Amino acid sequence: MSKLQFTKAFTQQEAIPEQAKQRVMELLDSGRLHRYNTVGNELSDAAMLEQEYAQYQGRKYCLACTSGGYGIHIALRAMGLQVGDEVLTNAYTLAPVPGAIHAAGGKPVLVEIDENYHLDLADLKAKAEASNAKILLLSLMRGHIPNMQQLMTLCNELGIKVLEDCAHTMGASWNGIKSGNFGQVAAFSLQTYKHMNTGEGGLVVTDDAEIAARLIMHSGSYMLYERHGAAPAPEVFENIRLVSASMSGRMVNMRAALGLAQLPNLDKNCERWNHRYNLLNAAIGAVTGVDIPTRDKRESFVGSSIQFRPTALKMDQMPDFIAACAAQGVELKWFGESQPKAFTSRYDSWHYISPMPHLPSTLEALDRTLDLPVPLTFDDEDCLLIGAVIAQVMAEFMAH
Repeated sequence: MSKLQFTKAFTQQEAIPEQAKQRVMELLDSGRLHRYNTVGNELSDAAMLEQEYAQYQGRKYCLACTSGGYGIHIALRAMGLQVGDEVLTNAYTLAPVPGAIHAAGGKPVLVEIDENYHLDLADLKAKAEASNAKILLLSLMRGHIPNMQQLMTLCNELGIKVLEDCAHTMGASWNGIKSGNFGQVAAFSLQTYKHMNTGEGGLVVTDDAEIAARLIMHSGSYMLYERHGAAPAPEVFENIRLVSASMSGRMVNMRAALGLAQLPNLDKNCERWNHRYNLLNAAIGAVTGVDIPTRDKRESFVGSSIQFRPTALKMDQMPDFIAACAAQGVELKWFGESQPKAFTSRYDSWHYISPMPHLPSTLEALDRTLDLPVPLTFDDEDCLLIGAVIAQVMAEFMAH
């Protein structure tokens, strides 16, 4: 049997909507790219994005900023993080998450995950009680949402404030409540491979007026905070405006224009991702020797990526399996790999964390975890072909 070959790029995104291109040209013609370069009561594109995303998310306040990671950084500061404070966070995440804690002067306290990539609540309780941490930075890594009722109940009992990292859960929900509406603050990413593509960008939401005011001041508003689209009343700023350090991370109007054009199609695109995910889940899940963790029916996730484990392989076979899939056009990322590669890194490669913990449950969960992005540029036939390639390569390995 001849080897199947997949030829499309896993990094190719869909074109930006036409109205965004037109708006960007208008901005370029005007020269008014800065979010505060407005006339009279005019709302900038960045302020309009804040308004519209706050309405979409169902939260009172929203800040548009340069990236999701930057949003996490200033959210930690706005929530009261002081230099040297410990912050609880998932051991399974991407490097900018503990990086934001470290950059804000905090000390990451890594919490185990379980076999379904969810934060281990027993370990969370133990780590919270053993540390002085008062904040949990909950990374909803690759869109896997834990039982949020149980998690929030535990955090409330422990006096832990929750900052949700929703980089992979924009448009998702748990038991009918949108991801990003559980914690005190939530941060979203608009980076190219997320659910809205502005190249880079971030949105931070909260219902807490003082936190919102601090976020805006930290973002570099100077005394122009009244020009924001979803901000608290001016009097909220009076007590904090002179003591909240400015760390310029403003969203520019061109990026905001890209986000504004994509937001109306977000829910429809989430459905399109899930259609592709379901095809891949069925095709890959049917392969002998492969395991895909079951997802809770209360989790309305967005399937913009899929994770699976070739449990039939030995650990020393993993690099060869990945290389064989790549030779047939299917690019897989390995979260269990001991050395960082591209965007992927395991927790024990973040050497600024000291002392480095040993997290056996996390290592076991990630040992064979392979990751596959699901761009909307793939069609049904592409998804079925990817599944067939993985099946063919696995069959060859099992035959030997």
